[in-house]
Amino acid sequence: MCRFPEPPLAADDGDRSRQVQCSWQLISHDLAPATSSCGIVVQTQDLLTDPAKFDYIAIVGGLVAGDHKRVRMVDDYLRRAAALSVPLIGLCSGSLTLHKAGLLSGYRCCVSWFHDADFLAQFEGVKLVSNQIFVVDRDRLTCSGGASTAHLAAFLVDRHVGKSQAMKSLHIMMISEAETGEAPQPGPPLIYKTHDPIVKKALLFMQQTIDAPLSVAHIASKLQVNKKLLERRFKASLGISPSIACRGIRLQQVRHLLKTTDRQVSSIAIECGFCDASHLRV
Repeated sequence: MCRFPEPPLAADDGDRSRQVQCSWQLISHDLAPATSSCGIVVQTQDLLTDPAKFDYIAIVGGLVAGDHKRVRMVDDYLRRAAALSVPLIGLCSGSLTLHKAGLLSGYRCCVSWFHDADFLAQFEGVKLVSNQIFVVDRDRLTCSGGASTAHLAAFLVDRHVGKSQAMKSLHIMMISEAETGEAPQPGPPLIYKTHDPIVKKALLFMQQTIDAPLSVAHIASKLQVNKKLLERRFKASLGISPSIACRGIRLQQVRHLLKTTDRQVSSIAIECGFCDASHLRV
């Protein structure tokens, strides 16, 4: 949770790492320490205090493979913050907490292209964006995690404190340039463009399972739709079948790896879901 005093109180001096122009607190519903995925324990500082005192409330997500247990107290707190028009930030899988609290309906939500299909399937009814590093949609801000968190933070510092302070914060982290939210995520972008949400989610599933392609029936099951319906949606939206789209995505990754690495063709073929290099012959 962070506050941006206005005007700024003072400029930091001498790299003393003080909270001068911005301040923040780590809060939770029970004050229990949180253990990060790398084993570092982070001690929270306060309980869920009055949300109106914050300029932003950021939700830090846990492991994607975790069960993401919902805590009613946290859901209620976030809903109260939203009712007070406090902007909410979802960092990586923290966006899932916002969604499960019913706070992403009608909003675009940034997710990493690297997330697996089971995680993406939990975002029912949300407009997913996987080709940007962060998304600012009115009073909801979401990012794909990793370095994009630093760029989203710099965006907020630029907005409330100033561009020079934002650049300084990035340079301290050895990041040379600020990226806008529209900057593409590292990794292969989708080659197929569609406005159909079902087709788009199916394409994301295909992209995330390149090394072990899912059957069309399996993808349909993940999306909780009939296989025939999924095929009709693909035909109407892209003019091709799901199977052809899946092969196109895999071949796109093959081309990408052939151009950017010196790996053997057989190794690339297996990584992209082909039995051997003979499947790549034309």
